[in-house]
Amino acid sequence: MANKLYTDEFKQEAVNQIIKNGYPIKDTAQRLGVHPDSLKAWIKIYSNPQSTSQHQASKDLSSENRKLKAELKRVTEERDILKKAAAYFAKNQK
Repeated sequence: MANKLYTDEFKQEAVNQIIKNGYPIKDTAQRLGVHPDSLKAWIKIYSNPQSTSQHQASKDLSSENRKLKAELKRVTEERDILKKAAAYFAKNQK
């Protein structure tokens, strides 16, 4: 079974249907095409506003970490190329 990715807005709205409107988890899950265990996990994350902000901060840090790792990889490759070029030209000047 393929894992589907749902937006944070979709998850928040699903949680609101359960918490604010009092819909049963099982019925909501079936109507939205989501597994009930996923809804239960989303409730833990999105029902508490403080938890939601922590979740968003965690996502932001994770995203920044990915970007920084990609930049580090690029800069390291550039440095290695420059080292090889410097060694090549130093060798040819003798």
